[in-house]
Amino acid sequence: METTRHFVATVYVVHDGATALHHHDKLDMWLPPGGHIDRDEVPHRAAVREVREELGLDPDLVAPEEAIESATVQSIPQPQHFLLEDINVCDGEVGHQHIDFVFYGAVDSRDITPSAGEQPAEDWEWFTPADLEERAEQLASDVVEIGQRAIEAVGRE
Repeated sequence: METTRHFVATVYVVHDGATALHHHDKLDMWLPPGGHIDRDEVPHRAAVREVREELGLDPDLVAPEEAIESATVQSIPQPQHFLLEDINVCDGEVGHQHIDFVFYGAVDSRDITPSAGEQPAEDWEWFTPADLEERAEQLASDVVEIGQRAIEAVGRE
């Protein structure tokens, strides 16, 4: 079986010491906002677009950017993590994976107003580090770890 891979961007959005997660019905897991990178997008722009669509918020990405430029090169904001995620496993073989550019982002509100067709606002929850720990059995270990790291990093900004 050939493995299909798609590029995606994810943002652990943080406000006032908590990160926003929703239960993804198709994958049956709690996840932050994110989605596929369009053909004409770079990862950080896709990350911001996904947050705007899913939460109605404008994130300020915590993403280092190097000062490397030339006539044919420009630096772009770097994700905090690159992850290879198994999405579809059948009979022990991976059929589909996501190459995930994971960013942290600060937002100025917890008022979630998704675009039409997105997950309803009431499906989102804000998780503090304590909430992530307390509900760790319901969450993937990477979601707990990265959520905690995002909250800490945004708090230092």
